[in-house]
Amino acid sequence: MKTSLLIPTTTDRCIPLFGSTVRAGFPSPADDFVERPLDIHDYLVKHPAATFFARAEGDSMTGFGIFSGDLLVVDRALQPQHGDVVIAAIDGELTCKVLDLNERLLRAGNLRYPPIELHDNAELIIEGVVVHSVRHHRCLR
Repeated sequence: MKTSLLIPTTTDRCIPLFGSTVRAGFPSPADDFVERPLDIHDYLVKHPAATFFARAEGDSMTGFGIFSGDLLVVDRALQPQHGDVVIAAIDGELTCKVLDLNERLLRAGNLRYPPIELHDNAELIIEGVVVHSVRHHRCLR
């Protein structure tokens, strides 16, 4: 994990939002209209003062749709719950994993990585809950 960057507080970047969903097949000509502008900041960030971005690195979370290079939106205001994807500092090392409160584990989304047991003597700090991930689908040049 790389260090996080706080999200800028400007909200003047509204982007057009289509009025209907986009099918992964053939589009309907009737769907070519814009409903309203969408402020991407408002869509992704519910608690601005408690939210930060982090860049995912590695392949341990691919089973949960998080890939190396994805931008993670992390909310510190949320109480971590069983099954949440979290950014955790365990013994001072940051990792992105799924919180398993029942078994007291941090689970990867790739079977090649064993779960991390949360021993009583381990120093665990949940830095925040991952609420969104953003992925590039076109190679950046």
